Amino acid sequence: MVSLALIMGTIGTALASPLYPIYQELWHLLPSQITYIFVAYMFGCLAMLLFFGRASNSFGFLRTLQVGLIFVILGLVLSALASSTAWLGLGRFIIGIASGLISTSAMLGLMLTIPDRHKSHAPQLSSIITVIGFALGPLIGGVIAQFSAFPLLTPYLPIIAGAVLCLIGLFRLKSPTFQAQTFSIAPHLELPAAQTRTHFFIAGLTAFCAFGIFSLFASLSASFVKDLIPWHGPLVSGVAISSILFISAIVQFFAKSLPAARSLNYGLILLMGSCLLLAICMQTQLSLLFFISDIGVGLGHGLGIMGSFGLIHQMTDPHNRAAVISTYLFMGYLGTIMPIIAVGYSADLWGLNLAVIGFGIGMSILCLTLYLWHRKQKALLPI
Repeated sequence: MVSLALIMGTIGTALASPLYPIYQELWHLLPSQITYIFVAYMFGCLAMLLFFGRASNSFGFLRTLQVGLIFVILGLVLSALASSTAWLGLGRFIIGIASGLISTSAMLGLMLTIPDRHKSHAPQLSSIITVIGFALGPLIGGVIAQFSAFPLLTPYLPIIAGAVLCLIGLFRLKSPTFQAQTFSIAPHLELPAAQTRTHFFIAGLTAFCAFGIFSLFASLSASFVKDLIPWHGPLVSGVAISSILFISAIVQFFAKSLPAARSLNYGLILLMGSCLLLAICMQTQLSLLFFISDIGVGLGHGLGIMGSFGLIHQMTDPHNRAAVISTYLFMGYLGTIMPIIAVGYSADLWGLNLAVIGFGIGMSILCLTLYLWHRKQKALLPI
């Protein structure tokens, strides 16, 4: 049930991605306005991680999951009924609140409920489940919208129904006993022990890159892909977005025994190369380069996220894990806000092609810097 709640919570986050061109045409939106709608979700998520990141330690992961699913249902209903950017943005913001609650509580719940013989793979399992949920969102949204007479309403309905059923299932479970910590909404981002903080910042910035690169595809690929490949429509953009995350999940499953540090390094190399290929693709308009870049981002995303999750798991214990994961996710989600807003604003001024080229070059430089930084560090963790 924890795994199902995590999937249902993450499906709703990217469900609208293949629908953005329809919203853009219907409401006459600029690229920057699309990115603002997309990152509204992230602002909700960041606010939740900042003020309620330790909720699972105070109320238990099960109660936090239940509240998170209630917010998912509310956000999806508002999105389905949205008649303007303000209402859609509000729906996305509420979904972000839900994601912040669900991500930390579900990860903690999986680590507590997974059978003992699989405890060592708990971080990889939570990462794989999260990625699968993110991947199903744009795929389901794209498929339903492609063949529906109401493409801005129908895609939300089955996810709302699934979330309601999952919520009912969670309320039928008995709340496990735990040692509750004092609850406070005071902003708090907890760091691990001092000797592991260099690795922590490398892991967090790797998540920044992986989340940011995926978010470019999730927010604007439907706009620039129409000039790169001959197929069009929500289904095409949904498949392009979902393929990144399905590849990511497959890589994480088959490479789960790979040491965390090595996985992170491989991920950074692949993300760097994929961003450079995307920049070249936008300049040359070669379709083949887009497909290679799309696959490379999926491989890099999977290895980078799995490696960084693994490092976080090694440098924490049950008492500080939820708070440190919140800090890690806070860093990662910043990658879905700052670079994406910059791309949208640049696209308004200089065109989408030039904005994506700049993004690709900038992210490549950051990935290379992190890779070199990581290689230079002494092995402070048993990795």
